[in-house]
Amino acid sequence: MTASLTFRLSVQGLAACLLLASLAGCGSLSGSVSRDTFKPFVPEVVQGNFVSNEQRQALRPGMASAQVREILGTPLITSLFHANRWDYAFSIQRQGVPAQNFKLTAYFKGDVLEQIESDVLPSESEFAGRLVRPQAVGKLPPLQASEEDLKKFTPAARTDVPAAASAPGALPRSYPPLEPPAR
Repeated sequence: MTASLTFRLSVQGLAACLLLASLAGCGSLSGSVSRDTFKPFVPEVVQGNFVSNEQRQALRPGMASAQVREILGTPLITSLFHANRWDYAFSIQRQGVPAQNFKLTAYFKGDVLEQIESDVLPSESEFAGRLVRPQAVGKLPPLQASEEDLKKFTPAARTDVPAAASAPGALPRSYPPLEPPAR
């Protein structure tokens, strides 16, 4: 009877020590770990056709729908109920970069472009610049060299290179075969 009682007390003591250790561990993490320490991975989501400001400026009222399709590509949204309207929408969401959304709508009268409505569209170079995440730049070293530093790299000042290595040698008259001899 005493053996089962001591075993029960030791199991309870072990469980209590384990509980106290886990609580003490949680208390020490609250100061060093913030909410932003463990972020889930967010995949890049790209939807639609990107239409640049240069493409928008190439459109003119009176163009045929085939010409518009050649400049902008296939519209993202075409509707049976609005056959005279093509919608181009683009959105991109990347982690660490603000989401970007752009829309352009082309209205047709028959097969001819009549009107264009759009958001303020970035140029291709502006859009490419927006895709880059801002990076913190550390302290840059000075980009100046003294006259002594420059003399180290001029060919006349280097005496440690043998003359045979600096001048290209004669090429060999024959080369080893590429394949082993046939048996």
